[in-house]
Amino acid sequence: MHRVPTTTPRDAGVTLGAMQLSEIFHSLQGEGPFQGLPTLFARFTGCDLRCVWCDTAHAFHGGRPVTLDELLLELRALPCRRICLTGGEPLLQKQLPELMRRLLAEGWSVSLETGGHRSLAEVPAAVTRVVDVKCPGSGAGGSFLPANLACLHPGDELRFVVADWADVDFALDFVRGQPLPAGVRCRISPAWGALDLPELARRILESGLDVALALQLHKQIWGAEAQGV
Repeated sequence: MHRVPTTTPRDAGVTLGAMQLSEIFHSLQGEGPFQGLPTLFARFTGCDLRCVWCDTAHAFHGGRPVTLDELLLELRALPCRRICLTGGEPLLQKQLPELMRRLLAEGWSVSLETGGHRSLAEVPAAVTRVVDVKCPGSGAGGSFLPANLACLHPGDELRFVVADWADVDFALDFVRGQPLPAGVRCRISPAWGALDLPELARRILESGLDVALALQLHKQIWGAEAQGV
């Protein structure tokens, strides 16, 4: 792993035209369509949701301001051209669409992890979107923006983090009830340690739905409390 530490004080203010960056690190992608592949992660500060099972609360505050050009210089110096833009909630950063466009123009493979409650309308088509639909057990149920379904493309992913069996029922009912675009994958991801995995697998199989069970690879390798992985 190659991690770029954040050294600016936690309460540093955002400069005009800057993005607030929590951390950059190089690791294996732990979940989503590129699971297991070497990936750079740019994690941005700030989130307007507070999911009860959140494992990145360290990105709610702090970080450091970076301009678009400064961030691109840092990323180009690292040994990978696959990047995941995450948070927090990365779509809170006003310059994120321009960052994605510039990365794509340079030939990067770009994915975006987002909470599903912010519009995807300005996300370039070539970006792979991993979009949460918050289940009731998250404490942020009902936050999903339905208009985002029309912004999905083949290879994008809807992710349901489930903390109890009511969440599993919600996720399966959502998939049954939505006319999803062709080629969009749906994954159910249990909150760490929350559910019996054989029982979860049984319920997915019995649903008859083309839904994947997704486990968090990075937590299996480095443990549930590790950051920067």
